[in-house]
Amino acid sequence: MSRALADPPRVTVVRNCALRREFIRLPYRLYRGDPCWVPPLESERKAFLDPRKNPFFEFGDAELFLAHRGDQAVGRVAAVHNPRHNTHHGGSDGFFGLFECADDPDAAQALFEAVGDWLRGRGLTSSVGPVSFSTNGECGTLVEGFSTSPTVLMPYNPPHHDKLLLSCGFTKAKDLWAWEWTTQAPGDGAVTRLAQWAQERGGVRVRPLDLSDFDAEERRLRDIYTHAWERNWGFVPPTEREFRHLTAQLRRIVRPELVLIAEVDRDPAAFCLAVPDANQALKAAGGRLTRYGLPIGLIRATRAARRIDRCRLIALGVKPQYRNRGLDALLYTRLAQAGRQLGYKAGELSWVLEDNSAMNQAIARMGAQRSKTYRIYRRPL
Repeated sequence: MSRALADPPRVTVVRNCALRREFIRLPYRLYRGDPCWVPPLESERKAFLDPRKNPFFEFGDAELFLAHRGDQAVGRVAAVHNPRHNTHHGGSDGFFGLFECADDPDAAQALFEAVGDWLRGRGLTSSVGPVSFSTNGECGTLVEGFSTSPTVLMPYNPPHHDKLLLSCGFTKAKDLWAWEWTTQAPGDGAVTRLAQWAQERGGVRVRPLDLSDFDAEERRLRDIYTHAWERNWGFVPPTEREFRHLTAQLRRIVRPELVLIAEVDRDPAAFCLAVPDANQALKAAGGRLTRYGLPIGLIRATRAARRIDRCRLIALGVKPQYRNRGLDALLYTRLAQAGRQLGYKAGELSWVLEDNSAMNQAIARMGAQRSKTYRIYRRPL
């Protein structure tokens, strides 16, 4: 046994800049040589953890932990308290997120013991995750579909994470499915007929996002999003600032032709939001836009961005009062048409709850194939 493995894991609370930098950079070492991993930008990760920049910290709290063996970090995790989740769902759940760990069960156990102690100290009775820091952000551990890189704003991890979580007493709470589709996939005839029927109904109009009226469009999208997802498992309506923060991030990569709003008698009734798969460009940057004072990563990412041929459908939702009118089929067919015109060949629809039968059946009828499974775990404290 090596000296590093002989040393027991030691967990440290991240309380200074040096440890925070080590926390952020740990995945870059753990995933070195993994062809599927997409390094996030260090600057973005710093901003995500900064209470002055991340609106989550206006109502929630998080503590970061690092596990070391000897002088080397081997794992990390965040303990998360999201009081808005418990207010909305009437529970006492705590959360964990940003979990990364070598294939080291003792280190993982030490990290989750620290998480459990922190959550219990706030009167919480379970640990649920991974979520970073809510279901409005990245969530889930990849358990199926390791052969390809994640799409933009989706997580990635090695196969041993599932084994580590199970060894620490976690069990499955919910699976999230990702679907692969092509812009050429016609779906079955019923989808086309349903879309045509929806279009022919009086008062229905589908239009792209209007960037010149972005503030008002943002309010419309948030209204649809809040009502369309209000009964979904784990969903917490985002605050106004949370939603604005998310749309500001997406605005940097959005193509308005891929954000479609369906109106019924001029009332925003449904929308679909797809974005180019920026991970295809981000991968080329290697996590940093500048190196040695030169914009090397930026140049590489800019060149790679010209070759993006995929997109990700992040959301497709319909307000409850406008369901069963074929608006979902209409939006999908219009999105596929727009994708073809823009030169995108394929994409991912993610994520969808495993027990959302209506949506999963509709996606399958549209010609998509299941490609990845992400898992949310739970452990009582």
